[in-house]
Amino acid sequence: MVENLILFDSSNPILRCCLIFSCLFSSCCYSLGEEVEVSGGDYNTFSVSSFKYPETRLRPFDLRYIRVDLPPWFSSMSVMLESSVDIDAKNVAKIPRSALPLLCFRSGSPPLPDVSSTSLKGLVLGSLSNVSSEEFKDIQNEEKCYPMQKNITVKLTNEQISSGVWYLGLFNGLGAIRTQSKMILRGASYSFNANIRVEGCTASTMWGQYCNQTVDTLLCAISDSYNLTEKFSNSEMNNKSTENMVSCRNSFDAPCLGNDEIKVYSLEVAGIAEQLTIMAVNVSFNMTPSNNTVNVNGTNIMCFARHGALPSATLHDYSGDIYKGPLTVRFPMVGRWYITIAPVNLLNTGIRVCYSVEWEILECPMGKAGPNCTWERYTLQTVLRRGTILFESNYIPVSGEVPSDSADFPLEPLLSNSSLGGEPDNTWTYFVMDIPDGAAGGNIHIQLTSDTQIKYEIYAKFGGLPSLESWDYYYVNKTKSSSGLMFFQLYNSTEEKVDFYILYAREGNWGFGIKRVNTSSTETGMSISLERCPKRCSNHGQCRYAFDASGLTSYSYCFCDRNHGGFDCSIELVTHQGHIWQSITLIASNAAAIFPAYWALRQKAFAEWVLFTSSGISSGLYHACDVGTWCALSYNVLQFMDFWLSFMAVVSTFVYLTTINEAFKRTIHTVVAILTALMAITKATRSSNIILVILIGTVGLLIGWLVELATKYRSFSFSFGFCTNIRDRRQTLIQWLHNLFMTILRRFRWGFILAGFTALAMAGISWKLESSETYWIWHSVWHVTIYMSSFFFLCSKVVKTDSEDRQPAQVNYELTRQDSIPRGE
Repeated sequence: MVENLILFDSSNPILRCCLIFSCLFSSCCYSLGEEVEVSGGDYNTFSVSSFKYPETRLRPFDLRYIRVDLPPWFSSMSVMLESSVDIDAKNVAKIPRSALPLLCFRSGSPPLPDVSSTSLKGLVLGSLSNVSSEEFKDIQNEEKCYPMQKNITVKLTNEQISSGVWYLGLFNGLGAIRTQSKMILRGASYSFNANIRVEGCTASTMWGQYCNQTVDTLLCAISDSYNLTEKFSNSEMNNKSTENMVSCRNSFDAPCLGNDEIKVYSLEVAGIAEQLTIMAVNVSFNMTPSNNTVNVNGTNIMCFARHGALPSATLHDYSGDIYKGPLTVRFPMVGRWYITIAPVNLLNTGIRVCYSVEWEILECPMGKAGPNCTWERYTLQTVLRRGTILFESNYIPVSGEVPSDSADFPLEPLLSNSSLGGEPDNTWTYFVMDIPDGAAGGNIHIQLTSDTQIKYEIYAKFGGLPSLESWDYYYVNKTKSSSGLMFFQLYNSTEEKVDFYILYAREGNWGFGIKRVNTSSTETGMSISLERCPKRCSNHGQCRYAFDASGLTSYSYCFCDRNHGGFDCSIELVTHQGHIWQSITLIASNAAAIFPAYWALRQKAFAEWVLFTSSGISSGLYHACDVGTWCALSYNVLQFMDFWLSFMAVVSTFVYLTTINEAFKRTIHTVVAILTALMAITKATRSSNIILVILIGTVGLLIGWLVELATKYRSFSFSFGFCTNIRDRRQTLIQWLHNLFMTILRRFRWGFILAGFTALAMAGISWKLESSETYWIWHSVWHVTIYMSSFFFLCSKVVKTDSEDRQPAQVNYELTRQDSIPRGE
């Protein structure tokens, strides 16, 4: 089973108390110190968790998800994968998507590469082992996929990826056909095993890949708070209410930096905030006497900000020269931010720039949002649905303006009344909801309906409030939306209706902004829900759910019917007319069983007649149920009967070719019935069963012939042992072999034998050519050819008449006494 050892988690207060208590009364602290020393080596790291995934086989179109939790103090995540995949780098582009094994990464929720081809662009074998920071720049909102390799070893650091929940997805084939329920699976399988190790920094003030980068935490005490707005006469903040602003400066000594030197800070945004501002003040230049005449006007103090990971000049979320003005982040994401400050364009290596950092976080009162805290913000309450699968729920605003007993709520009573800059079409209303832990495999469903044209735009953002400059998904109208992005699916939207899903939504806080673009009065209804399968699988499949390897996250998927596929079963793979033809072909092809059944009945081989007749009928009923036409019994019963009787019919054909008596035949049939029943009940559809059935039939045929030889020619072996003349012995052996050869030659009609093997070869070829797309045609050919091969083999046997098997009558001659004397004389 899965082994997942969590050594330390400072975010859990219970675990923290237990660890302290144990350290006081036991030697566990020494063990932890030993773990740090062993795993960290020369670096200040320790093993946070070690995850071992046992060897697992992925059949065609199977998938597996692995969840990895990265705490805020993690330093690196190491992934080691071993698999049986052997792909040549030159052939990656030639492999069809339906047969391509992939490894995908995604932050926050399971990857789903079937939705879009974006994640499959630029697939190059070997690129994962040399992954760079630039390749993971957009992975927070997207996913990256790589071809599976025989051995994969990759180490991702906190300079490349952010903390939080990450998912690894292993796929064996993609495309709309992946979710289609299939009559049979054909394709390559592969096995894999995984080891995932997460390391963290022992000191909270050290970070980076090797935990050798000092990080100063920007804290703000109440006594340190003041109004930062006064320092910026030309700042946009002058026009904003400051009663809810918290402004602070660093309490430690101002640093001085030279060329190629950086300073890293961390800052916590605890809740929904409207703005984060960072600026350098009290800037001075520390120069040597020889550099007093150097011009420093071109100097820049660059500030790079990034959420959840260390920023750099090449990988960051926001950047700006804080020497010339503040760096402003509108609606920052909740969580930890990292800030890197680096002087640029210092003309002399002897010059050092000194500064103090000041920052400001604008938070509005509860229920308010926007630059002036005049827009409405509503918290959505979770209302679990009854009688549904995990985590399905509706979200209702906590407000007395709308009813709380309905999944739909009117939008107009909740709208903000004020606008930004006096523009009536720039009014926003915000809704905040929470996706619980473990529900990342669900889908956010948003609907707007109106009796007239909808006058609103919708924006969504994970971890904060959206704006025109910062959003994850949006919808303006039918032609302008996020429909080209991954994990966004738009359905049948019109001017009076908006209907879209955010697929596999990340667990955590989500913010939705409704922008009003027209002040005309309308009546609009809105609904927000968390659903397991989009559109209920479009009424063409079943919504199923499973758990990832850790068992901490449930994900849902559609199990589509025979005619549809895609992640939501909306793609028609087989038309209605095509379905009819497939059904007729698969069912009617079993009529070929009439030929061997008729011949067995004609030869009064009643056991074989019953077998072939039952086999054809059960196969027809099974395929009628398999294609969705009609099920006479349960699917499993029909499948068992089809495969078992088919196996028995093949073996009985071989046994029929012998001439042993009925007692021996009944014995062989009983043994074969037991063996084939076990094969049919355990993995009946595996290809190796065909070889096993033919092998069992051949063994039965050889046993029958051996019994026949032992019965009819046992006198020969006795007389042969008493031959004293070598020449007579040789002549006898030659004569015996000649008689045996002539017996075999006379027993069969060899034209039918040749036709039987030809039909059997065609059956094997059709079985080999079967695939998910062409199953119906090749399996129909299989029905015809396998039954015809049995018919030809049955016809090849020469049936002897009773006179041919009758032994010559033994006549006993006896001398009798004849009385030559006439009686009566």
